[in-house]
Amino acid sequence: MALFRRALTSVSVGPTRRSVRDLRLGETGTVCCLEDPEMALKLLEMGCVPGVQVRLSGRAPLGDPLMLVLGDQEYTLSVRASEAATILLKE
Repeated sequence: MALFRRALTSVSVGPTRRSVRDLRLGETGTVCCLEDPEMALKLLEMGCVPGVQVRLSGRAPLGDPLMLVLGDQEYTLSVRASEAATILLKE
């Protein structure tokens, strides 16, 4: 399983991967990989590791930041929408 996924410069024909930013309030997903290598270290240190369950528990009135609950320990994390877009989910 690849930890990082490079963004393609060409337009892809297939379906796009869902990210944490695409979750609806209360919806859960499982982290697949992190798209941005520069942001990855910060997200890994905060607990966004592949295989962990993520639930969107809140969204600020203007949509940014997002409040996430990670794993079974109910660890709460706030991230910017741009950061959440780099956390890809398993299908």
